[in-house]
Amino acid sequence: MTENISMPTKYDPKAVEHGRYKWWLEGKFFEAQPDSGKKPYTIVIPPPNVTGKLHLGHAWDTTLQDIIIRMKRMQGYDAFWLPGMDHAGIATQAKVEAKLREEGKTRYDLGREKFLEKTWEWKEEYASHIREQWAKLGLSLDYTKERFTLDEGLSDAVKEVFVRLYEKGLIYRGERIINWDPVAQTALSDIEVIYKEIPGAFYHMKYPLADGSGYLEVATTRPETMLGDTAVAVHPDDDRYKQYIGKKVILPIVNREIPVIADDYVDMEFGTGVVKITPAHDPNDFEVGNRHNLERILVMNEDGTMNENAGKYQGLDRFECRKQIVEDLKEQGLLIKIEEHVHSVGHSERTGAIVEPFLSKQWFVKMKPLAEAALKLQEDEANKVNFVPPRFENTYLHWLENIRDWCISRQLWWGHQIPAWYHNETGEIYVGKEPPKDAENWTQDPDVLDTWFSSALWPFSTMGWPDTENELYKRYYPTDTLVTGYDIIFFWVARMIFQAIEFTGKRPFKDVLIHGLVRDGEGRKMSKSLGNGVDPMDVIEKYGADSLRYFLATGSSPGQDIRYTNEKVEAVWNFANKIWNASRFALMNMNGLKYEEIDLTGELNVSDKWILTRLNETIEKVTDLAERYEFGEVGRELYNFIWDDFCSWYIEMAKLPLYGDDEAAKLTTRSVLAYVLDNTMRLLHPMMPFITEEIWQHLPHKGESITVAEWPKVRPEFNFKEESKHMKLLMDIIRSVRNIRAEVNTPISKKVPLYIKAKDADTVKILEENKAYLERFCNPEPLVIGEQIETPDKAMTAVVTGAELFLPLAGLIDLDEEIARLEKELDKWAKEVKLVTGKLSNENFVKKAPEALVAKEREKLKDYQEKYDTVKKRLDELKQMK
Repeated sequence: MTENISMPTKYDPKAVEHGRYKWWLEGKFFEAQPDSGKKPYTIVIPPPNVTGKLHLGHAWDTTLQDIIIRMKRMQGYDAFWLPGMDHAGIATQAKVEAKLREEGKTRYDLGREKFLEKTWEWKEEYASHIREQWAKLGLSLDYTKERFTLDEGLSDAVKEVFVRLYEKGLIYRGERIINWDPVAQTALSDIEVIYKEIPGAFYHMKYPLADGSGYLEVATTRPETMLGDTAVAVHPDDDRYKQYIGKKVILPIVNREIPVIADDYVDMEFGTGVVKITPAHDPNDFEVGNRHNLERILVMNEDGTMNENAGKYQGLDRFECRKQIVEDLKEQGLLIKIEEHVHSVGHSERTGAIVEPFLSKQWFVKMKPLAEAALKLQEDEANKVNFVPPRFENTYLHWLENIRDWCISRQLWWGHQIPAWYHNETGEIYVGKEPPKDAENWTQDPDVLDTWFSSALWPFSTMGWPDTENELYKRYYPTDTLVTGYDIIFFWVARMIFQAIEFTGKRPFKDVLIHGLVRDGEGRKMSKSLGNGVDPMDVIEKYGADSLRYFLATGSSPGQDIRYTNEKVEAVWNFANKIWNASRFALMNMNGLKYEEIDLTGELNVSDKWILTRLNETIEKVTDLAERYEFGEVGRELYNFIWDDFCSWYIEMAKLPLYGDDEAAKLTTRSVLAYVLDNTMRLLHPMMPFITEEIWQHLPHKGESITVAEWPKVRPEFNFKEESKHMKLLMDIIRSVRNIRAEVNTPISKKVPLYIKAKDADTVKILEENKAYLERFCNPEPLVIGEQIETPDKAMTAVVTGAELFLPLAGLIDLDEEIARLEKELDKWAKEVKLVTGKLSNENFVKKAPEALVAKEREKLKDYQEKYDTVKKRLDELKQMK
């Protein structure tokens, strides 16, 4: 219900947003309704890491999800948006260890149990920060079902998956070359490695032949690994080196004899055609070593220092060792040359350390069968995962087609400890959800699983899987839409899909809406080093959550990056202010109208019929665009409707009946204002939830909250096509008169003669019936309307569809200037006519384009030609006057 208007005069986002989120939560408007009989619609939040504050990218990602879920809730779905957070193994452990270092401690000082207690404390602190930020953004999450990737239920799911994959032969333990982070001292998967171009060098060395007959020239970028060489290789067809195959060379520095082998892996064209083979420190050399049964000698420790196999270099950092070896090679006359070059080197995504290819015993997932199932799913149009925009499907497929086995073990304490035990005496491996019965004879693997292993199960593990009879799982899985950035398609999206197919037999979500990255105003990625990051909470503090949300939702099209500037958010604040002021005016003039008093059956005037028609068109377009995730276009439609149609035109025209004496007309206008404003707030609500709820609560309405109000529907009885054309004619005339007044600096307060020459009797009738609008907004004296009227000399003129306008502003018009203006206008219409004529004379266009489009172009040509002819005629008349 609405009473006398109590809305403050000024839009203050802080006041509008204060307490509203708590009110929504207390009202339980965001909670799923499994017993409602409604069709379910589910989104699971991409769980943010409990490592710190949410950034603008998170704000964008979650705003898009909130828009979708709020709209679906209003459309009558049982909308369920599941919140949760990720334990983020490496990232969180690194933060906690950094905090401990400040206290002069390490995790080893605390021991595993105490360290994990500290990390759980960290998690609780940062999880509460994240919830506060979600609240500030207004996210309509169902907190009654919040999950965490390390909670008991998810741990159960992780163990189940590990055991099943192991029993199926898809998880194995083996020695492989993996990416090693010597700072975090853990393995990394391929996609946790970022490649950067950095200066380096090729070091050319002599490997003397054991028989004293000369040497082979070998080039490497990593001389420190030569200490672990167990062969040198040449291509079997390389005539330069055929005679050396089977011979031995002496490994410099170490003075160990190693064989010269032949292998197709060697590129004869690259470098010298002789390659050192270090099976423990290079993935390709590892494969060569396997083929030739070579020894694997590891020469480094896990922290990047040299080990006992490095001889006199033991204890040196790997890069210090490189310098020493190069010096020693020079001294021994074995260094031929150093070639400087820039090369691509892997860095740890988490710590920034240069990644070391490292021989290690790790746990792996055999990816080929899982990837093949995911690829096969995409061939099934009815059940595939739909990527929006579709181009990202190719990115996803390409990765699956070229997939390598996934290293899933991490040398950390924070995470899901691997459910594998080793027998203390026999070394036998036991894998299971529970420890072996004689647990005292077994030791559990100390490593934890890659964070992505548990987050890959997120859409179904959060629903209670592996209990497939769980009500949550049965009702809400598979989910409907996943929203995420293009930067984690491989990390997360792909893994969720192949795990879902393997364990549930279904796609985890129907659609994946991909967005880009938030960049600064210059298009640069936001980073600490550039100092160009923006805290979304600071933006909300200044401009309000609605302004930030609307900017993020409408600032780009799906899949594209967005550029952030304060000015853009400020422009949205101005829009919100406009909405506030227009709503306040409407409410002040509703005179305490109650919901049951709204009556749209009375006599509607032309502006009423036009705004109702425009509302119908806006509802149809906004709904269609939102269903296709085109939120940028949704924003444009709403902006144009609210700012131009509703505020600039309808409200101004509504003042005529509102300020008049006809009580029936007043009630109709108030009812139209209430109906249009109510529906507009509903359409805008998913993007700007706070201001729309505040305004809606002041409107005559039915229901508790706009969050659960019905989504607007098109009402065919409010489609007034003819009256809308009449309104367009009136608007064109008013706009043209205003433009002419502006050109000659004549204020609207000054009366001016206005002659309107209509093209036919019907147009005259329309103008006569709506004379009041022309008198109010053109301020003419006299106003002359007719089919055949005597046109005044030396007048400012304008042409609109269906009529010519003449304003004889004696003393204010310069004839030469008016002729120049008309010549410009004539040129404009000539260009339009030429453009459309060109289109219509193109046979391909006429044959292939939809019939409606061709008809539209013909209609345009007719209109442009008519305007051209009218301007030409007027121009000729003026020229004769001179």
